[in-house]
Amino acid sequence: MSTVRDLSFFSKPLLAIESSCDETSAAVLVGRDIRSNVIASQIELHSKWGGVVPEAASRAHVEAIVPVVREALEIGGMALSDIGGIAITNRPGLVGALSVGVTAAKALAMSANIPFLGVHHLEGHLCSIFAEHEHFPLEHVALVVSGGHTELVHVQGPGQYHLIGSTIDDAAGEAFDKGARLLGLGYPGGLAIQQAAKSGNPKRYKLPVGLRGETTDFSFSGLKTAMLRLTEVEGDLINISDAAASLQEAIVSVLTKRTFLAIEETGVRALSLVGGVAANVSLRERLYAEAQKRGIAFAVPAFSLCTDNAAMIGLAGSWRLERGERSDFDLDALPNADIWDANTV
Repeated sequence: MSTVRDLSFFSKPLLAIESSCDETSAAVLVGRDIRSNVIASQIELHSKWGGVVPEAASRAHVEAIVPVVREALEIGGMALSDIGGIAITNRPGLVGALSVGVTAAKALAMSANIPFLGVHHLEGHLCSIFAEHEHFPLEHVALVVSGGHTELVHVQGPGQYHLIGSTIDDAAGEAFDKGARLLGLGYPGGLAIQQAAKSGNPKRYKLPVGLRGETTDFSFSGLKTAMLRLTEVEGDLINISDAAASLQEAIVSVLTKRTFLAIEETGVRALSLVGGVAANVSLRERLYAEAQKRGIAFAVPAFSLCTDNAAMIGLAGSWRLERGERSDFDLDALPNADIWDANTV
């Protein structure tokens, strides 16, 4: 597919559905205008286990999908008969969770004779910046950071993605979650670490930042192990705020350093930060400050569009629907699919 030079969005009202992990979400969009974005979170459900339990997540999606879609339509001021297209996350994610959303989208599309389109979850994150940053360069470097992803992507245009670097083991979000559990801060870990770190000394505990040398890849497994050893050695004497601040600093510093190495390698003058960890204030501020120094355009979604949500899926599906792309009713839920498969409808 040729590079998209002019990002045009679907002209009719669009219903989007996201159910790839532990949020059931539905949104109504008209162009880039988000009329509603309803999210039924499962945080309370999974917090007792300290992480997402796939079977429980699927059952919760089944219970929430109809009420969430109904609420999104109501808040968006639309009836199903007003909707001109449906965008649904069908890859990647928990297969049971994905299947709930895909089945619902197919049923709605069939009953109302509406075209629908399967969307790659990561493409949703990549497109989330365009809700507010209308004139942000289509070609840019994107840092995608979440519980399951840590990747640097050269976005040459919508639908054109080239991997610059990625984690060779665990994602940054996993390191936040693991650290929070070890420090007794609860789930989800990213927000818990951020809050605890506010009063902490980030230089108190020396923690590893993964791979050595000039590389755009990441490794966070060693950081998780170091946090485990720190809590074992320090025991009750550990300073929770300092440990949280030290962990956050280790993650933010390496993400920042390697992101701007990717900027230098590509020569691209624009940077976006997307994904659940994009809600981390320290990371936002550090990347923004470094971008300002270098005269590089910087974009990050609103906090509400960082975590998994249907509005971002709508933005990703909207420009594809406008180009005439459609899915058939044999669309599958695919638990594993690289962003390089984003053009597979």
